[in-house]
Amino acid sequence: MSPSAIRSRNRRRTLVATALLLSAGIVLTGLVRETPPTPTGTPTGAATGAPADRGGLDPRTAAVLRKPAYRHAQWGLFQQDPRTGKVIRSRYADQFFLPGSTAKLFSVSGAWHTLGSGHRFVTPVYAVGRRRNGTLRGDLDLVAQGDLTLGGRTRKNGTVAYTTVDHTYANVIPGATLTPQNPLAGLDQLARQVRAAGIRRVVGDVVVDPRLFRPDPALDPVPTPLIVNDNVIDLLTTPGSGPGAPAGLEVRPKVAPYRVTSAVRTVAAGTPADITVTTSPDGTRIRLTGTIAAGSAPVLRIAPVKDPNVFGRTALIEALARAGVQVTAPSVGPNPAARLPRSYRGATTVARYTSPPYAEYAELILKVSHNLGANLALCLMATHQGSTDCQDGFPVLAKFLDRAGVDRRAVQLADGRGGDPADRTTPRALAQILAYWQRTPEARRFREALPVLGVDGTLADSCRHCPARGKVFAKTGTVAGADDLNHRIAVGVETVAGYLERGKGRFDVFFAGVNGASAPDVNGVLAIGDDVATVAAQLQQRIG
Repeated sequence: MSPSAIRSRNRRRTLVATALLLSAGIVLTGLVRETPPTPTGTPTGAATGAPADRGGLDPRTAAVLRKPAYRHAQWGLFQQDPRTGKVIRSRYADQFFLPGSTAKLFSVSGAWHTLGSGHRFVTPVYAVGRRRNGTLRGDLDLVAQGDLTLGGRTRKNGTVAYTTVDHTYANVIPGATLTPQNPLAGLDQLARQVRAAGIRRVVGDVVVDPRLFRPDPALDPVPTPLIVNDNVIDLLTTPGSGPGAPAGLEVRPKVAPYRVTSAVRTVAAGTPADITVTTSPDGTRIRLTGTIAAGSAPVLRIAPVKDPNVFGRTALIEALARAGVQVTAPSVGPNPAARLPRSYRGATTVARYTSPPYAEYAELILKVSHNLGANLALCLMATHQGSTDCQDGFPVLAKFLDRAGVDRRAVQLADGRGGDPADRTTPRALAQILAYWQRTPEARRFREALPVLGVDGTLADSCRHCPARGKVFAKTGTVAGADDLNHRIAVGVETVAGYLERGKGRFDVFFAGVNGASAPDVNGVLAIGDDVATVAAQLQQRIG
């Protein structure tokens, strides 16, 4: 391969990785600048021909918007007092912006309202057959209920754990880490309950009942009724004793027949990690190759679970064995859904796992920008209306937005996460859904479920030491991809929407974002994220 071809391939890899990273809705910014950014060049672009800004702009904010980097871009701003309806700042408030993951404000709000913040998912296991002297001649059927974590993140106090960079982004975002909870905790609880119900032996099979809804390939990632460990296998590599030594590997959850091998070697300290994951067509053979630096922190990667029902069936059979329940059917094999009864009338419930309340799941989705959970929200709205078609969640969401006072004509959604090319929203529409929550008894719970500037979630690493730290509660969103024509990264949007603390229990709703920017490289993208976070912090300080 020629040097130019190698450079082209490496550039493509960088751009694709960046596009994947950014489409996740994660704003990977450094610290928000503690001093006003210094504009360079002549103010052009976004300020030229722009509408008059209602309420005016802080000079520091105006300097950000007029940077040459935004010559062909369009900044939007909106700030409103939801109590009085007074608009404090407005700039392109009624123009469409790509939402990125701010779209999750709509989907999660719809599911929260439809299910209720206190809704708990109860996943039962039925004994279908005849029981005698500790033996079940028949099947154990686990009826999946769309529980996002099935106990895999639940703390002892009933809350749901998360990290700053979620493990679901481990292949595209550096620094992803694991929560300490056992991802098979829910299945282990169910297995122990089966044993406590008096069943010692199952002469039959274990079946996952996935009929709650049909997985919709139009949603990416695709939600499934049974979800264990976000439908991924975690692969944690640690450096060996020194350069040349094989790296260590921790795999979780460990479920047959998934088998992982690693050829990762330890290299000199200070070398960036370069670890690649490859899988067999069925996903059960996973191999890691590459390098990790001596003395470095562990590096996390993930591999997808291709068939969650087959995976869950095997995992439950293995959990039953740990609990002292023997199953005569082979643990590895297809999920025999054809054996499922039409109904469970007359069947005995021998175990059930009860989830934390939905508000805890909503917080997880919003804090880490959990794409699977956001798409799942649509399916759950559909099932609440008795449908197995996830697309039927959209009419439910539409009715909710109408009741919430959101101008639905100002919102376009084709998924729940904000990753579909058709997704659009206006700054004012985002402000309307945020203002709705301020009128409800759950205003504080919803607000605190959002990332907090400089504190947690996708805003944890921004503004750690600036005056606005802890006073901005907002969902982030980013859409980006490769601009091959100009050898750069096209940043469709970088945005943030949420609440600005005003003091005395008052909060303004706000939006700040830029459409159509570009960057020469990853550092340039991060600089755009810094600018958006800077604007949000400056808006808060202007009213604080």
